[in-house]
Amino acid sequence: MAGLSGAPIPDGEFTAVVYRLIRDARYAEAVQLLGGELQRSPRSRAGLSLLGYCYYRLQEFALAAECYEQLGQLHPELEQYRLYQAQALYKACLYPEATRVAFLLLDNPAYHNRVLRLQAAIKYSEGDLPGARSLVEQLLSGEGGEDSGGENELDGQLRRLTKQVQEARHNRDDEAVKKAVNEYDDTLEKYIPVLMAQAKIYWNLENYPMVEKIFRKSVEFCNDHDVWKLNVAHVLFMQENKYTEAIGFYEPIVKKHYDNILNVSAIVLANLCVSYIMTSQNEEAEELMRKIEKEEEQLSYEDPDKKIYHLCIVNLVIGTLYCAKGNYDFGISRVIKSLEPYNKKLGTDTWYYAKRCFLSLLENMSKHMIVLRDSVIQECVQFLEHCELYGRNIPAVIEQPLEEERMHIGKNTVTYESRQLKALIYEIIGWNM
Repeated sequence: MAGLSGAPIPDGEFTAVVYRLIRDARYAEAVQLLGGELQRSPRSRAGLSLLGYCYYRLQEFALAAECYEQLGQLHPELEQYRLYQAQALYKACLYPEATRVAFLLLDNPAYHNRVLRLQAAIKYSEGDLPGARSLVEQLLSGEGGEDSGGENELDGQLRRLTKQVQEARHNRDDEAVKKAVNEYDDTLEKYIPVLMAQAKIYWNLENYPMVEKIFRKSVEFCNDHDVWKLNVAHVLFMQENKYTEAIGFYEPIVKKHYDNILNVSAIVLANLCVSYIMTSQNEEAEELMRKIEKEEEQLSYEDPDKKIYHLCIVNLVIGTLYCAKGNYDFGISRVIKSLEPYNKKLGTDTWYYAKRCFLSLLENMSKHMIVLRDSVIQECVQFLEHCELYGRNIPAVIEQPLEEERMHIGKNTVTYESRQLKALIYEIIGWNM
């Protein structure tokens, strides 16, 4: 068997070579090797399984589904291949086919909940929200969720262990306290992922009040758990009328790491700043941003070449918020400020968020829904000229490896897109270039 370089792969090393390619995320190369191997052994379970996995990672979902379909036919006793096939068909937007394959697994208790979740996602993608909601409620009812009125096995276990801890403390039995506390912690670590899986179904349906309801049900067990606190904060933030409550959950997480604030996720800091602004606590927002800026400067002093995006993302989020609310004068200025200095802050991801604000601005200007002062327009043009200068080697988008139509290399740069946006501004306001 020859490798991609043309050199033969020694006997017995084929599998190791394929796994090495997969480990290094070189899926397209692994596909070529596996394709050659499967021509010789078309019924190879390992070959088909790895090929299906590689196609899935390359987002070639229809091809992945074909591999899993063949595996299901060759090994009907292994029903996981049917589940993988259904998931790949769903990702390929082949919803009727995905539904048909998933339906065959409903009788298997081992896959029942996963199939219900998949069917709910299919219904949601098809725009059938009542159907999706009905499946979600059926799923939660089956897992002892909110609507069933009952409690699931983990709820019961946690309550039992809480009682054991209290009794052991009452009896002053240190060994029993230690044992019960350890068991409680282990059970809680199993409980949190189940809870998050339930909540995620409603989160994907954008039914944030229901997510909040699920979290409130678990408050007695989870109120000291960071993952739980963080997700409660997010769901309160997303409801847009509970910023004060969101602050109550974000603040302890940020204060816990206040001396090393860059260890906190940038989106948590951004959401906390937005929550402060939306509740007229601008001084707190500014103080937090000064703290982030100070730590970034310190880090930059220690490692001048390191790119740090925390403050940039906070400013981008705040700028986007103001643009979304129609205050483009302030919003765009904030977005522009967020990318300074350009040599450290301009990247594919930060450019993506900045250009979205500019496109929204241009759309509203073209519809004559807003009028900008000349000084703001001048600031926009100057910003795009800076991006044009610093963005020559920065891809505008990260291309997928197997795109049929490759983008022209000269067009996939921040420089090219900056020029396009600048030309649009000139066209809309009728300036001569």
